[in-house]
Amino acid sequence: MYGPSVSSCRYFIVIDDIWNISVWKTIKHAFIENRCGSRIIITTRILDVAKQVGSVYDLKPLSPIDSRKLFHQRIFGIEDKYPPTQLAEVSENILKRCSGVPLAIMTTASMLASKRGNDWPKVYQSMGSEPQDSSDMQDMRRVLSVSYYDLPAHLKTCLLFISVYPEDYTIVAEDLIWQWIGQGFVQEEHGKSLYEVGEEYFAQLINKSLIQPVDIGSGNKASACRVHDMVLDLITSLSSEENFLITVGGLQPVSASSKIHRLSVQNRNEDDLKKLATMSLSHVRSVFVFGQDISLLPALSSFPVIRALDLSYCLNVDNHHVKIMCNLLHLRYLRLCNTSITEIPEEIGNLQFLQVLDISQTGIEVLPPQFVRLTQLVYLHIDRRTKLPDQFGDLKSLQDFPVIPTVTSPSMLHDVGKLTKLRNLLISFDEWNESYEEPFCRCLSNLVNLKTIKIIGAHLGLDSGSDYLLPRPRYIQTIHLINNINCALPRWMSSLSCLSFLTIHGLRTLRVEDLQVLGSIPSLSYLDIWVVEPTQERQDRLLIDSGHPFLCLTTLKVASRVMELRFAQGATQKLQTLKLRFSARQTLYQFGDLDFGLENVSSLEHVYVGRWSKPEPGEVEAAEAAVREALGMNPNQPTLEFSKWR
Repeated sequence: MYGPSVSSCRYFIVIDDIWNISVWKTIKHAFIENRCGSRIIITTRILDVAKQVGSVYDLKPLSPIDSRKLFHQRIFGIEDKYPPTQLAEVSENILKRCSGVPLAIMTTASMLASKRGNDWPKVYQSMGSEPQDSSDMQDMRRVLSVSYYDLPAHLKTCLLFISVYPEDYTIVAEDLIWQWIGQGFVQEEHGKSLYEVGEEYFAQLINKSLIQPVDIGSGNKASACRVHDMVLDLITSLSSEENFLITVGGLQPVSASSKIHRLSVQNRNEDDLKKLATMSLSHVRSVFVFGQDISLLPALSSFPVIRALDLSYCLNVDNHHVKIMCNLLHLRYLRLCNTSITEIPEEIGNLQFLQVLDISQTGIEVLPPQFVRLTQLVYLHIDRRTKLPDQFGDLKSLQDFPVIPTVTSPSMLHDVGKLTKLRNLLISFDEWNESYEEPFCRCLSNLVNLKTIKIIGAHLGLDSGSDYLLPRPRYIQTIHLINNINCALPRWMSSLSCLSFLTIHGLRTLRVEDLQVLGSIPSLSYLDIWVVEPTQERQDRLLIDSGHPFLCLTTLKVASRVMELRFAQGATQKLQTLKLRFSARQTLYQFGDLDFGLENVSSLEHVYVGRWSKPEPGEVEAAEAAVREALGMNPNQPTLEFSKWR
């Protein structure tokens, strides 16, 4: 009645990395057996498991030719460039040791890319002798070990720490970097914040192909990473051998080490937890719990010298536990997001060494006055509804404060302005009045180290107090302005030499002076602008020409009921992606045509057009025909997609 039944549907499902036939026997009952041509593929490293499941396809290693292409691509950037003659033999020998395994080739090539030619024979020698009767897994581990031991000491430590995470876990880069900082693995360098140094560590591990980037965004930065199973197997084994980390419920059994320094609880393995209860925990410095239940853990008071504690998403963590935590005087890192706590006791002031604190997505409504004693905090994450104590500006070490509660008074702006080391800030206003103008601009003037700021405000006025904005946050790279910017854009924006990413959602109208400001920002590469109301009195479109050069702009998103822009010949010479959302009907009504000058944007590669409202009959066809005609005259022949706004 409502469509085809499940039993008549065809499906294709891939299940990755099954280790045990019992797992397959458990999950196979979820799949309906029918005669519709459905397929299930599983991957496994264990031949006996594959034979039990069904027919086996033995994935072969890369051929010598493909191995060589991958090897050269990673080292030289192109697959058909070869090493100099004196390195030809050793490179072939290294490839033989990699045995056609892509991961081995990538990690080894990544290491060689940063080495001089006379170091290549040393790398080859360190890879060990040709395999005799060792297993493929042992051969692979030997090759990966070479890349691990080639790392500098600080990166070895950071990589070993990743074994704290469960298998197949997507690791958020920001979380990992702050964990490194809380562990003391990151040392501040001159001219760089702790987080910036940690970002470099993260990028270096990606460049070494030891972690895999996930969700690559603007600036070619990965916001997360994953770890290949073989790399995780290696670092988990090394962590256990070096007594770096003990894992409960992970790949390695819990050892009876006399001293446990770091503890990762990955599931409710009662046998391991019982064994853990018999061990000495007096030397534990880090505890990370992945799961929702800590009831089987020893009491928190059993960890007297603990420095890092992560109980996020453990719903049964409550105010009683927080009281105990406030007596763990060595804490540097504390993450309690998505727990059941509703208040922070005044004893929080005891944690004088605390650097990283995340109490977001909890029931906490107010922080006690003693909170301002946490003068070593560099990262603080709370909810917008959480009320800050008076004088929170005394937390002068803060570098990252992603969410500041809604501003309710000029004195709050005064305190924010005292946090001069901030590099990341979200600030919001429920309403705007004149008493905010001067303190807000003075606040921005003081935050000279800002890299990212998001301002949410109703009828926010930014330009009226611009004379106060000296000095300016000259290092700022990203600005988000959200909700009804009821004024001209501030002229000082054009002097922000590092600003590359700008989002403006809710600009009342787009004026010529706004376009002049935007086009003069020297490093702007991404602009996303949403105009609330079209300018009724204007008869011509705003022209983007040499007077508004947009020298570095590669992506432009414009949403407006009327498409108010037109591109002149030679404008925006680096623009590659254009995303438009407008009403063709209103554009035709005001301007009489759909000519935006798209044929003049010589570097354009992709155009996306979305509808503002439900179209009239023929409207979509007319708009599509007009845009296609313009793009047909574009020398770069960009692609065009009509769809919902993205």
